Amino acid sequence: MIERYIAFDVETPNHANDRMSAIGITVVEGGRIVEEHEALVDPEVPFDLFNIRLTGIGPDQVAGAPTFPALWREIRPLMDSGVLVAHNAPFDMSVLAKCLRGYGIRWHPTVRYACTCQMGRRLLPRLPDHRLDTLCRYLDVPLDHHRAGSDSRACGELLLHYLRSGADPAPFLRTYDLFHARTLTGTGRRR
Repeated sequence: MIERYIAFDVETPNHANDRMSAIGITVVEGGRIVEEHEALVDPEVPFDLFNIRLTGIGPDQVAGAPTFPALWREIRPLMDSGVLVAHNAPFDMSVLAKCLRGYGIRWHPTVRYACTCQMGRRLLPRLPDHRLDTLCRYLDVPLDHHRAGSDSRACGELLLHYLRSGADPAPFLRTYDLFHARTLTGTGRRR
């Protein structure tokens, strides 16, 4: 049985979605949230107005923030310490993969992950949609949407709800190919 999950959320500066402007990390262990981290990231690329309006993060907010390689040295041990979890995980996983590749950072060729959106679709099928804000409203989970720390905590809370409801996480585990930025099936085929 998995004991430690690393729920994370990233915000991006522009439509390319290959850099991050913020990351939130929430550690779920032993049936509770045990650790939380949030950081702004200097993406070293231009911001789109759409992303600034969505996240509230622009060039002024990231001035003096660490770049991804500097931040990665700090968060890598945390990201290595459990199964990664995100809401709409293929998006967050792809941004992480593209940041690693874009900066020439070697990590693992593949990592295990789970998606709380996918879990919600299967475990709460009667909801009109399974967006993070919809699930949080339904389960009365506090959310300041598109704020990386709040989104990662909400993802951790959703995961805890599913686990406390008796859900087995095993059927939801996937493998992500970080080099090719894609989910693999059980036999290594692209998904």
